[in-house]
Amino acid sequence: MSNLAETTVHSDLDSAPLLLPAKVLSNDAQALQAAHELAEAARDQAARRDQQRKLPWAQIEQFTHSGLGSISLPRAFGGAQVSFVTLAEVFRIISAADPALGQIPQNQFGIVQLLKGAATERQQALLFKSVLDGWRIGNAGPERGTKHTLELKARITREGDHYVLSGQKFYSTGALFAHWVAVKALNDEGRQVMAFVRRGTPGLRIVDDWSGFGQRTTASGTVLLDKVQVDADLVIDTWKQGEVPNIQGAVSQLIQAAIDAGIAEAAIADTIAFVREKARPWIDAKVERASDDLYVIADVGRLQLELHAAQALLGKAARVLDEVSAAPVDAAAAARASIAVAEAKVLTTEISLQASEKLFELSGSRATLAEFNLDRHWRNARVHTLHDPVRWKYHAVGAYHLNGTLPARHAWI
Repeated sequence: MSNLAETTVHSDLDSAPLLLPAKVLSNDAQALQAAHELAEAARDQAARRDQQRKLPWAQIEQFTHSGLGSISLPRAFGGAQVSFVTLAEVFRIISAADPALGQIPQNQFGIVQLLKGAATERQQALLFKSVLDGWRIGNAGPERGTKHTLELKARITREGDHYVLSGQKFYSTGALFAHWVAVKALNDEGRQVMAFVRRGTPGLRIVDDWSGFGQRTTASGTVLLDKVQVDADLVIDTWKQGEVPNIQGAVSQLIQAAIDAGIAEAAIADTIAFVREKARPWIDAKVERASDDLYVIADVGRLQLELHAAQALLGKAARVLDEVSAAPVDAAAAARASIAVAEAKVLTTEISLQASEKLFELSGSRATLAEFNLDRHWRNARVHTLHDPVRWKYHAVGAYHLNGTLPARHAWI
């Protein structure tokens, strides 16, 4: 299944790439340790995987078997229920090694957060138990050819004791690696629901046709659904969550920001290493080493400061989420969380793009050679930060602080 020629996946759950039972981690320290171990293993061949578009199957299996997939599950259901501070750190650590590996499971955590607020206790028990057992959740929400990202053409219809689901999805990050494909669709009343489709269900096809120039190995391609039968217990009335204040969007955005922070961290680390070890000094600098060039030193200092600022706001946003989630969430608390995360998202977006671009200016022409594949940092930053426009983050932050306007309630704020 890792061969790019084998693009269409339609297999039974039993044949899915799940080799060993997943561990169940019990606290934040264990989660961070597992993240560091995964990052160490993933970093070595990350550039080669990017060049060859080789999907990180082994690394995703390690992610699952290490127990990282279940760290945000509530303790009442057997999970570690780690803090949002730890969750952000886990994704930052992994993404600094391989941001595609960070992006693949991001939707699983957003969906787990959604289930906490929208699923029945019976649905939570079933789905959370499967995640503890090592089942992965992939995304099938966005569609192409619609007016905007919230418009859906996929439809789900009740037929007796089950539902029938049809539609076509794209940007389906995680679906190719998943045991559950979480599909957004409109029901008979025109309300949005999320259907959990088991891997191998007849009528479900997953196509690895992601051709983006960045985040190449996320397999964020197409999901096709042709009259797929879904158990009634596996259809979540997600429309209900939209009617009450919640932190769903903020949690999703926090993970996005952590991935971008990881990209920036890796780009700056590679800049420093290249300048120290391979770059030649500019002749007018009259120094022996590129690392002694005063302008290079100043630029590296500036990059580090801006990275630290982004990391600080990321940590602050995660702490706000921890505070807000400790009590019933009202409109003011939900807005506070969204704005805190939006502020972090602005800085992580900007430093990931700036650092990955500055890398070449400071390192020189040699850094552009294909053998180093350093352009992957910019490609990854540019593609991943297109998830939602930062210009609207500025607007949301300004409107909130200037006029007390609460931000929109959706997954992108």
